[in-house]
Amino acid sequence: MTNTTGDAGTRETGARKRMPHARRREQLLGLALREFGRRGYHLTQMEHVAAAADVSKALLYQHFASKEELFAEVVGSVVAELTGRLNAEVRAEDDSVDRIRAMVRVLFDYATDEPDAWTLVIRHLDKPEVGPGLRELRDRLGEAFADLLLIRRRADPALSPAELAVNEHRARLLVPLMHGSMLSMVSWWLEHPDTPRDRAEAMAVEFIWLGLDRLRTGERLRS
Repeated sequence: MTNTTGDAGTRETGARKRMPHARRREQLLGLALREFGRRGYHLTQMEHVAAAADVSKALLYQHFASKEELFAEVVGSVVAELTGRLNAEVRAEDDSVDRIRAMVRVLFDYATDEPDAWTLVIRHLDKPEVGPGLRELRDRLGEAFADLLLIRRRADPALSPAELAVNEHRARLLVPLMHGSMLSMVSWWLEHPDTPRDRAEAMAVEFIWLGLDRLRTGERLRS
């Protein structure tokens, strides 16, 4: 933890005065993202973030009242960034398979561009006890995948409400399989950089699309 007494404390106070509030807050959020990604929510303490920023815990608490609040702010920015990218790219495509390609591409891009944020997501997405933010991300991903699966069904006037309800229920069952396989593939590729990215992306798309296509035609395993 940073020493805030004596001359060191005076120097730190001067440094804080020179950094505008908004810029300091942005710096603290960036470092907190890195610390939560590295250690996970439960092992990360406020002193870790303060030490990474070379400030006192007192200053950190001036910006964030608790670790819970700090984590929520970090997660909120991650959720907004990732879902914003997904919405922009997926909605730009008309064909269903191209929408899946867009989703896969965005996830690969995000993992490459924002490794700390990606690590945080992978560590915490299926741990809802750490707060509502990542539950929101999981729910948004789920909605995006469900919309992708149902876009044609919802526009089909030949489907009765009952038939559409069956399709909606089936889509909800498939959603965790879809985003789970995508996230796992990206994480695997990050650990195996010798594998060409385009090959990894193509495999993810084919795994999802071909599996969905067979399910859509009614193919099932015999019990």
